[in-house]
This record gives sequence, C-alpha cells and structure tokens, in this order.
Amino acid sequence: MEVKIQSIHFDATEKLQAFIEKKTAKLEKSFEDIQKVEVQLKVVKPATALNKETSITVTVPGGSPLYVAKTCDTFEEGVDQCVDSLRVQLEKFKEKIRKH
Repeated sequence: MEVKIQSIHFDATEKLQAFIEKKTAKLEKSFEDIQKVEVQLKVVKPATALNKETSITVTVPGGSPLYVAKTCDTFEEGVDQCVDSLRVQLEKFKEKIRKH
C-alpha cells in the first residue's frame, strides 16, 4: 500500500506524517487490497477555529476511489475521523464484492 501525503499552504512535520502513516496502515485490517492512499492536508483560514481540512482518497481494485473529507481543529483529529469513516466504507465495499 502506497501512502502519499500532500500538505497545502504549510509543511507537515515528520511527527504528523508518521501519525498519518500509522493510522492509514490500520485500514488494511478492513480491506487487504488497498492500492494507494492519498492524504491531503490543507489550512483553510489561518488563525480561526476548525481551519484544518483533511481529505483522504483510497484507491481499491475494481471500484471507484473512496473519498472522505473532514474539517477539524487539528490534523490528527481530522485523520482519526477520516480513517474511521473510511473503515465503514471499506467494510461496505468488501461486503458488496463478496455478494457478487
């Protein structure tokens, strides 16, 4: 699984990148065949609350990419929420494949 992290309008720290990689790696427990995970981190309006936008796109074989976007106070919180949301989507996708 390839993890690509893009930070827009700022530089992501190594600690943040390590956190993202650790969290996205857990998605493989829900679905083994994940090809690519793209994480976009964006600061919307500096110096305001809820200004950190996190979006994650997961590419899986035989289906359209799964996409989640959350806006939170911290990127860590955003990544957590996105990963939780993607886990549910992956479970549904896996179920759909199993039925065919």
